[in-house]
Formats: sequence, C-alpha cells, structure tokens
Amino acid sequence: MRDVMVIGAGMTKFGELWGKSIRNIFVEAAEGAIRDAGVDHIDSLYVGAMSSGLFVCQEHLGAVMADYLGVTPVPATHVESACSSGGASFRQAFLEVASGASDIVLAGGVEKMTDGADVTEALATAADQEYEVYQGVTFPGLYAMIARAHMEEFKTTREQLAAVAVKNHENGTKNPNAQFRRRVTAEQVMQSTMVADPLRLLDCSPVSDGAAAVILASRDVARALGRDRIRVKASAQASDTIALHSRKSLTTLGAVVKAAEKAYSLAGLKPSAIDFVEVHDCFTIAEIVVSEDLGFFEKGRGGEAAEQGLTAIGSDHIPINTSGGLKSKGHPVGATGIAQIIEVYEQLTGRAGERQVAKARFGMAQNMGGSGASCVIHILEAL
Repeated sequence: MRDVMVIGAGMTKFGELWGKSIRNIFVEAAEGAIRDAGVDHIDSLYVGAMSSGLFVCQEHLGAVMADYLGVTPVPATHVESACSSGGASFRQAFLEVASGASDIVLAGGVEKMTDGADVTEALATAADQEYEVYQGVTFPGLYAMIARAHMEEFKTTREQLAAVAVKNHENGTKNPNAQFRRRVTAEQVMQSTMVADPLRLLDCSPVSDGAAAVILASRDVARALGRDRIRVKASAQASDTIALHSRKSLTTLGAVVKAAEKAYSLAGLKPSAIDFVEVHDCFTIAEIVVSEDLGFFEKGRGGEAAEQGLTAIGSDHIPINTSGGLKSKGHPVGATGIAQIIEVYEQLTGRAGERQVAKARFGMAQNMGGSGASCVIHILEAL
C-alpha cells in the first residue's frame, strides 16, 4: 500500500454551540482543514457521527455534508462505530488513499448533542440493549463496574482516579478549543456529585457539540504541496463483546489490547517508542485501564502512574492526553477520534503551543466505542 500523509486539520471549539447546526459546525471544521492543507479539491469524504438521527433527527450525513460543503458529486459516506466513529472515519479515509483509489480524502467527525435529545438514551444505544440497557444500566454505571473491579483487583484508589481528571484539566487550560479550560483539584473531583459509585461528576466527560476534520493525501501529492511531514505509520482496529458480562475480565479491554498489538506490529515499534498518546478517557478509569492495555504500564499500575505524574506533559515516560482529553477538551462523540488525530498532528508539527511535547517523533491516538467493544488505533510519524 502507498504511504499516506496527514496534510491539514481544522476544528471547531468544543462545548455547547447553541447558535450553530450540525451542518454548520462540520463545514466550519472541513473548510478549516481544506485551507490548512492548501488543496483545491477533495476526491472523497467520510463523516464520523455516532447518533445524529437521535440527537438532531438527521441521518444521511454523507450527502448532507457534501452538499453544504459544496463538494458534490464526490462520494461521501457516513461512518458509525459509536464513540469511535471519528477514528473509524479516519481509518476508512486512510485505506482509500493507501489503496490508490483516491489521492486526497477528507476525514471528519461531528456530533451535536445539546439540541434537546435525551443524551443518556442516545448514548445507551452503544451498549447491549437487551442485557444491559433494559436492566437500567448507563455508561457511567458500566464504567463504574470497571472501576470497582480495578480497585478491588489492583488496589487502585479514589485519589488515583482524581489524578487523571486533575492532569487532563491542567492540559485543557492550554488548549484554545477545549470545552473546560479550567483547573480542578483532587478535592473538587472527589467531592463532586456522585454519578455511579465510585465515579463522580468530575470523573466523567461532558456532553458536547463539535466537529473536527483532517485531509489525508498520497505522499506524491503531499510532496508536491510541500506538506509531506506527517505519515500515518499504522492503522489498526479490533472489536470485543459488547456486554461486560461476556468478557473474561472487567479490568482489561480486549479490543484495545488487540488493536494495539496490530498497530505496533504494523509500525515495527514497541510502546517505549511512542512519545505521547491521546487515549479515550470518557471516564477517568478508562484512561487508567487503556494506559495499561496499550503497554505503557504494567497491568494494575496505571493509577499509580497518573498519581506520580508519569503521564503529565514534561514526563519522560509517556504524556497522555496533552489536549486535555475527552474530560477537559470535551466529547462530541462522533468528532472525538478526529480531534485526537488533530492533537497528534499538531504535536508532531510543533503547533501545540504551551502543551508541546519536546522532540516528539511518534504519536498515537486511541479511540473506542461504548465500553470498549470497538477500538481504533493510529500511530503517526514526523519525518
């Protein structure tokens, strides 16, 4: 397959975007990516979105966005993989360019979650309806089970969960697109409203609106544009059982493990080669478990690592969620995977400002759906 380069990125601010529609915010991000890349056309378009039919009663997003972006009749496809819809959109665009089918492809993600829909009900469609949702379980409840199991098995503490939120909010203060650009203390996290024991409000990612987009191109096209600096080193995807009760362990996310193994194999790298990573911290426990399943810490040591500062910007171990993560940056579910790619792209091009990781060469983005039933991982390299 051909080398694939990321040559441009565009993103809205994340938050409660009351004055803009889903098509407005997608076009804003897409136009930003096109301008940044310096291209005069795209060959294809992918739109990652989890549940626009429930959130804003709009499906057929591929055609809608191609229309309002003004790029018809290029092929346009809506991609859905729950909260990993953005990562799956990027993967489809990558495969199209790598195969030689197209030279310039836009991969975007979008979600408008604050327009009046029942957010809990819409998000619950990513869980097992018959065995989990029917019984009244929500995603905070599912991740609370994971947290309780991790605390029981590995003695992970309430303070260690809070350390993840504190670190990510600190990073978010340095991200102009973040929904919550304010610091929190461990005490504030641990005293915030209980949602699903042991998870409290400040352990949970917020409800968000937002869009993000990137342009992928063949290496020849990127070179002609003078933008052949950032290469997609690996793209991998895996799945797991959707219901927690069917898994061998509640403290390991099998899809993350398998996708990571494939990504490292494709890239010819070990975890120690990765300079920083964006992970899917929909809840604080998710960052801890994923940091272990990606091979950055021994199983059961992720909480301790967060508490000791090993995941902070400036750490010589592995900075995690330099963008602020889903926790602080926000989590418009369909846009998250692309926003993670944009953080990696900005870090590798030296455009991350105050949150810049020094001398970064390899960056990773890990995006997952639901309680980890789907996972997409990408590794990008600065040439």
